[in-house]
Amino acid sequence: MKLPSKRPALRRLVNGRHAIDAVRSAAAEKLRRLRRLRCTLRQERAVWTQGFVCVAGVDEAGRGALCGPVVAAAVVLDPRRPVRGLRDSKLLPAKRRQELALEIRRRALAFSVAAVDNEQIDRINIYQASRAAMLEAVQALSPAPDYLLLDAMRIASEIPQASFIHGDARCASIAAASILAKVERDCLLCELDELFPAYGLAAHKGYGTAQHLAALRLHGPSPIHRRSFAPVWNCAHPQEELAFMLAESSDEMELPATLAPARN
Repeated sequence: MKLPSKRPALRRLVNGRHAIDAVRSAAAEKLRRLRRLRCTLRQERAVWTQGFVCVAGVDEAGRGALCGPVVAAAVVLDPRRPVRGLRDSKLLPAKRRQELALEIRRRALAFSVAAVDNEQIDRINIYQASRAAMLEAVQALSPAPDYLLLDAMRIASEIPQASFIHGDARCASIAAASILAKVERDCLLCELDELFPAYGLAAHKGYGTAQHLAALRLHGPSPIHRRSFAPVWNCAHPQEELAFMLAESSDEMELPATLAPARN
């Protein structure tokens, strides 16, 4: 009897590794490009010369995560009290982000943070949820801004606004907002880790790491997971997902043990 050839399987394995290597190379190249960009007040100065006074940078964190909220921040920097070392939050180590977040809060003319939870994300999609969180952060600023600077997005506001590719790596106000949003969300995910310890949220902050995906396959989604995201709804426990959804419309149905709230 002729044994099946292993070549197709080997070819798929090699191709898969090549694809992973290509993704990693592209990500590394993107980081190298971002690190070469200089974060300055150039955009703010251009707007100030037009007569605008209260210029806010706006950005979000957690858009690509599999669970938890998307968090947005808006920051109005004080040109008389500059914050040194601002740059894209993704390029900063966690300790430095936290230090800068404190400096931003101390020195900024105004700042605010807003969040949209995973249930709303599933209802309106992550793009619209990000815009909603950013708009809420802008509306919470006091004094109110008269111009907005955003990172590759626009929001439904009558306030004049400008959007920049890689804005969080080029524009100081947007970078400050990205840092506040990232630090706030990271703190929240560490708190959620205590409620849902099986997923390792404190380590990966809800993003799709190998550890997180393995936990999803083992335990199924938790109540804070974004069920519209493919790695969540495509996990190995569809029956738990179904029970969770049905329980919302039936007071008599009990949740599975892995999703049921603790009882006193």
